[in-house]
Amino acid sequence: MSRIGNKPITVPSEVEVKMNNNIITVKGPKGTLEREIHKDISIEINENIIKVIRKDDEPASRSLHGLTRTLINNMIIGVTEQFSKELQINGVGYRVQKQGNGLNLTLGYSHPVIFDAPEGITFDVPNPNTIIVKGIDKELVGQTAAVVRSKRPPEVYRGKGIKYADEVIRRKEGKTGK
Repeated sequence: MSRIGNKPITVPSEVEVKMNNNIITVKGPKGTLEREIHKDISIEINENIIKVIRKDDEPASRSLHGLTRTLINNMIIGVTEQFSKELQINGVGYRVQKQGNGLNLTLGYSHPVIFDAPEGITFDVPNPNTIIVKGIDKELVGQTAAVVRSKRPPEVYRGKGIKYADEVIRRKEGKTGK
């Protein structure tokens, strides 16, 4: 019995949800998202309430039940509010500049790292040590933030690198003398 999958989803008045074959389309003030729904899951749309129903009690269907409900809910939140992830850059000489719709990262390499924003993602750079990744697709925002972080992950001895704003780096003690 999926507790998450059985919860109904309330649709705000400014959001329009359509189901065509196995593709759900969510249209709101920030944009439009589409996603294909698995064949074992069906969706009931009544006015402003969406219910996710699984066809049988197989383990695969049960695991998709809550996942599908959460994905649809995230689509609705994305087209109304937008998702964002904040990254921080630590290190002497490490900085970021916005360059067009991408980023110009100076991360201690012999060359600057240029990172172009994927479609649907925007970057905000409030100061040279902070990057805010914004978009309506939660999965794409998280993936883009992870790719930017992978350009120079934080190292454990001095804490230099790119980290999430809420991430805690466990520091190691370096070599000690005699």
